[in-house]
Amino acid sequence: MSYSVGQVAGFAGVTVRTLHHYDDIGLLVPSERSRAGHRRYSDTDLDRLQQILFYRELGFPLDEVAVLLDDPDADPRAHLRRQHELLTARIEKLRKMAAAVENAMEARKMGINLTPEEKFEVFGGKDPEQYAEEVEARWGDTEEYAESQRRVARYTKEDWQRIQDEAADWDERYGALMAAGEPPAGEAAMALAEEHRQHICTWFYECSYELHRCLGGMYVSDERFKDSMRPGMAEHLRDAIQANADRHQA
Repeated sequence: MSYSVGQVAGFAGVTVRTLHHYDDIGLLVPSERSRAGHRRYSDTDLDRLQQILFYRELGFPLDEVAVLLDDPDADPRAHLRRQHELLTARIEKLRKMAAAVENAMEARKMGINLTPEEKFEVFGGKDPEQYAEEVEARWGDTEEYAESQRRVARYTKEDWQRIQDEAADWDERYGALMAAGEPPAGEAAMALAEEHRQHICTWFYECSYELHRCLGGMYVSDERFKDSMRPGMAEHLRDAIQANADRHQA
């Protein structure tokens, strides 16, 4: 079975001119010619063309491709292994580049002037605007939302790092409280619930006790928030928030 230059161009997604050039430089010489002198390509020629296009996609110049393919010590499996390694490395590099760009985009939305490296460092791979559209849809017309937007637009890298550090420290202490068997309505749990509310007030918006109750309920009802917490923490914190709000509103 042999194929015309037009057929091969269609199979491979290249131009007839490209195939003619490969023939002229000896990179891909058709195995046969028709009686009229037209190029005819065999399945073996198609295999070689596939290898050529793989290496070209990976950025190899034509002269290096010719050296690789004409290496007498190499076999088709060796080429495939090499190409797989190169493609895997490229995929990983592109994945990291995409992650850096995504973090840069998210930080810019929030008004943070950071390099991609700083964004990754600050957010730790998390998406800071994961629920941005949903939040705006639910609370976009509230004063709290507007105040939060005004505040975060001014924050620097150091501000965001401090927010992250404070949240991580609070999470560790609340986890230790739960491990110690402290009840949600106990003084220690209510104190940490109040600290949770004050953290929101300090960095984002004035969080009333009623609004804090709503947040506590959302931590339990919304699986996305619940799954991001320690096991049992959503329910424990909700109850602590309720108890803390009750004592302040009594």
